[in-house]
Amino acid sequence: MNQRQQTALINANWLPNRAQTGKNALMPQDHIRYDILAQDALRGVIRKVLSEVAVTGYLPGDHHFFITFLTEAPGVRISTALKERYPEQMTIVVQHQFWDLKVTESLFEIGLSFSDKPEKLVVPFAAIRGFYDPSVNFELEFDTVLDVAANDGGDDEDDDRAELAGTIERLVEPSAKDDAATADNGDDDDTDPDGSKKPGADVVSLDSFRKKN
Repeated sequence: MNQRQQTALINANWLPNRAQTGKNALMPQDHIRYDILAQDALRGVIRKVLSEVAVTGYLPGDHHFFITFLTEAPGVRISTALKERYPEQMTIVVQHQFWDLKVTESLFEIGLSFSDKPEKLVVPFAAIRGFYDPSVNFELEFDTVLDVAANDGGDDEDDDRAELAGTIERLVEPSAKDDAATADNGDDDDTDPDGSKKPGADVVSLDSFRKKN
């Protein structure tokens, strides 16, 4: 297996304060909160990458990004229609078609089109659950859970993370993309109202890939 075939998975969900059982029940409390510092640092990687794309206006080489975020997280701004369609979380695929990408210290904005209708999404970095670049198999996972979600399913956090990782893997499989709800990405509708060429992005719902019980 060559280097490009190996997946670089960085799990930012290391939680040293999580309750332990058995022999490891007694553990020193982490007053520094290395888990939070690590997640902030890794979100900085996403910020840096998106900032460079915002400056150049395109993704270099074969790079493209799957970005999963919670739609209910504070600071997330999407249209009512998108909120109804993706009530919990959604994954955008930033590749060939996108516009007006803007990046600040705390969030990014991106424009894409749904059914011939342009939309602007505002996503705080703190709302991101996953970032994946399949061109080099680089993946980040974050412990981003809403208070309501934590109260309803705190015991299932590990399962949720495993499911997120599996979902991201399936997102790049052709069969998975066939079932995805996508944003406009064809050549017939890729111009702005003034007639200029515009880029865009694919959008898929994680709900389409959840395991059926």
